[in-house]
Amino acid sequence: MPMISVNPATGKRIAVFPNHSAEAVERRVLRAEKAHRHWRAIATEDRAKALAVVAAALRERAGALAALATDEMGKPIAQARAEVEKCAILCDYYATAGAAFLAPQRAAGVRGARVIFQPLGPILAIMPWNFPYWQVFRAVVPALFAGNTVLLKHAPNVPGCVQALEKVFTRAGFPPGVFQSLFIETAAVAPLIADARIAGVTLTGSTTAGRRVGAMAGAALKPVVLELGGSDPFLVLEDADVAQAAKLAAESRLLNSGQSCICAKRFVVVRRHAGDFVDALTAEFAARRVGDPTQETNDIGPLARADLRERLAAQVRASVTAGARVAFQSQVAESAGFFFPPTILTAVRPGMPAADEEIFGPVAAVMTVRDEAAAVRAANASDYGLGATVCTRDAEAADRVAEQLEVGCVFVNALVRSMPELPFGGVKQSGLGRELGHWGAQAFTNVKTIVGAARVRS
Repeated sequence: MPMISVNPATGKRIAVFPNHSAEAVERRVLRAEKAHRHWRAIATEDRAKALAVVAAALRERAGALAALATDEMGKPIAQARAEVEKCAILCDYYATAGAAFLAPQRAAGVRGARVIFQPLGPILAIMPWNFPYWQVFRAVVPALFAGNTVLLKHAPNVPGCVQALEKVFTRAGFPPGVFQSLFIETAAVAPLIADARIAGVTLTGSTTAGRRVGAMAGAALKPVVLELGGSDPFLVLEDADVAQAAKLAAESRLLNSGQSCICAKRFVVVRRHAGDFVDALTAEFAARRVGDPTQETNDIGPLARADLRERLAAQVRASVTAGARVAFQSQVAESAGFFFPPTILTAVRPGMPAADEEIFGPVAAVMTVRDEAAAVRAANASDYGLGATVCTRDAEAADRVAEQLEVGCVFVNALVRSMPELPFGGVKQSGLGRELGHWGAQAFTNVKTIVGAARVRS
């Protein structure tokens, strides 16, 4: 089937993009393999310069790129511009700091030993639609900087964004074959992972997709990074500033219209603050405007596809049937688009979809607990372990709780987010491996030990 681009705010088709034939895919794999032999030999300083040019190209085309993301997946336009800028910041970061991540290292206590980092080859990147630029850049920029080449299999509902990304790298002067897209069906992924020319796989997507890709990569003995789903807990402890917590909670839950793996989803609130928090969160939700994502005044756009809206509605219905209460639901005008009203559920308990599943849309699930210890237990009672927020004015409590949470990252009184300088990834069903920082630069390298008389270059 071809890739079809649909505007989720109107339900109207934008364009149709034919898939690559088997022959075209083969040509691109060959090109990636050939390009790697050249790209890996380029000095890190020259790769850094190339990324700096990409950053400049992103900023030059920021308006057009943002508008394209808004058209294809419904992201509010201001957030779309911010996403493009974040990609540029990431390129700047690796252009400036990346060389140190790949510099040879001395092995402590072993005379004449050193460790070097060598690229592996073509990397297959399988990426989702919700951050059509940032998810790609977060995964592939470190891999490219390390000297690998990349073949991108993106989500089928954002093909225009894919083409635009490929043009950015081409216009920035990247050699042919270093960064290429693949318009292919899901069924074509397995043969690619098994292909001896593909050296590694990185995927951002659902836990189900992660299990499948991880199994295929394991069977082929290839390194894999999996950034999967999340049901991030947001803890409001005894001495939290409730008004500040509610504002932060709304910002986190409604970012990207609630379609983010690292959005806060389960709001675990100590009983003392439960009523005040729900009241404050309701006021924050009510203040957000839902509508046409191309309009600067709107905060929340549509969900990206009709089936996503249907699944979210089913999860809310099932949770209410199981005993959850709708404390707030905004009014959304009748539209052909895939809009879902921002909703707050209270009395949420384990066993309900709102507590157990990833809720991908503007729905907040509030869970009331007795105290700090109960909050930690509720937060950890999840198959997911991506990120968490802890709201408290007690620094000791923040440290104590953060260390107990079974997640890949904890932010205290702050929005969970991926940052160029820090490792990003989860535990449990939220994935394995880490992106960004020096961890991302080294993820697809051969960490090679050399013992001999050669000196480490400074």
